[in-house]
Amino acid sequence: MTQTHPTAPEINEVDATDLKASLALGWRDFRRAPFLGLVFSAVYVLGGWLIVWAMTAKGQVWWTLPASAGFPILGPFIACGFYEISRRLEAGEPLVAGEIFGVIFRQKDRQIPAMAAVIVVYFLFWNFLSHMIFALFLGNATMTNVSSSLAVFLSPEGLTMLAFGTVVGAVFATLLFCLTVVSLPMLLDREVDFVTAMLTSFALVRENPRVMLGWGALIAICLFLGMIPGFLGLFIVLPLFGHASWHLYRRAIT
Repeated sequence: MTQTHPTAPEINEVDATDLKASLALGWRDFRRAPFLGLVFSAVYVLGGWLIVWAMTAKGQVWWTLPASAGFPILGPFIACGFYEISRRLEAGEPLVAGEIFGVIFRQKDRQIPAMAAVIVVYFLFWNFLSHMIFALFLGNATMTNVSSSLAVFLSPEGLTMLAFGTVVGAVFATLLFCLTVVSLPMLLDREVDFVTAMLTSFALVRENPRVMLGWGALIAICLFLGMIPGFLGLFIVLPLFGHASWHLYRRAIT
C-alpha cells in the first residue's frame, strides 16, 4: 500500500555500512522469493538474447533499436516488482503473485509512466548522440554490417571513437543513476510527483557523493559481469540489486 507523506522527503547520511546492510537484506529477500525474482529478471535476459540474435544471427542491426527501447520502457515497472516484494516482506504481508503483479499494473495510473517517459527520452537522446559520435570518427569508414566489419573498430579512429564514446556514455549513465537511484522506489512507496522524486534522488547523491557513486559503480560492474555468461548472471544480479535498492532507499530517505 502506498504511503502518504505530507512533508518533503528528508535525506539521510549514508555510508558503506548502509550499502553492506542493503545488499545483505537484498540477498535475503531474493532467497525468500526466488521464483518471482527470476520471473522479473527473465524479461531482461530474454531481451538480451533477442538483441544478440538480431545482431549476429540475422545481421539486422535495425532490430536493436526497438528491442533496446523496451528496456527503458519496461525497466521501471520491472523494478517495481522487486520493490513490492521487498516492501511486502518488510511489512510482513503475504507474497501473492497476483497481488504483486496487480500493484505493478496499477502503476500505470500513477507517476511511474512519467518516469519511464523521461528514461525513454534520455535513451533516445543518447542513441542520437552515439550516432553523431560514430559519424564524427567513422563516418568515412567502409562498413557493411557489424558482424563483418569489426576490424574497423580496431583502427586508430575506431579506438578513439570507442574511448570518447565510453567517456560520454559514462557521464550519461552517471546522471541517469543520480536521477533514478531512489526515485523509482520512492514513486512506488509515496504519493509524490516524479520531479520531486528525481530531485530528491539527485540531492541524495550530491550529499553523499562518494558512497552513492561507489554504489553506482558497483552496480555497473556487477551488471557487466552478469551479462558476460550469456546474460545468465542477470538472474542473480538483478534481483539482488533490485531488492537492495529498496532497502537503501528506506535507509536514505525518511
